[in-house]
Amino acid sequence: MAFIHGKDSKFKIDNSGGSLTDISTYVNSVDFPETADVAETSTLGDASKSYIVGLKDATIGIAGLWDATLDGVLGPIVGQAATLSFEYSPAGTGSGAIKYTGECILTNYAQNSPVGDVVSFTADFQVSGNVTRGTH
Repeated sequence: MAFIHGKDSKFKIDNSGGSLTDISTYVNSVDFPETADVAETSTLGDASKSYIVGLKDATIGIAGLWDATLDGVLGPIVGQAATLSFEYSPAGTGSGAIKYTGECILTNYAQNSPVGDVVSFTADFQVSGNVTRGTH
């Protein structure tokens, strides 16, 4: 089994013009949980709970170092009505590397300016529809 260092990851998001833009040089953390709702199907007399699978969901949280160029990409797309395409490549973009793609909405974009540290940012995306797992 080959493990991958996080430094090789890539993250791309549509800019306000709808072009997929690589913002990896500003990002130092990607959090990409995929979840599934469950509905309880237990009935009287059951000794244990039982469930069926419902709808799937995914969110993306990114964080990193703020820059005016990055702000020009993320600032204009907060709450944009149209969904944004994303591409997340945990192992980089080499031939055969895994990538996750889909559509999302930027729901939160925040900057942080501590007096004794570098200016940073966080951004949260709500995935809309299916996540596709493919390769480069």
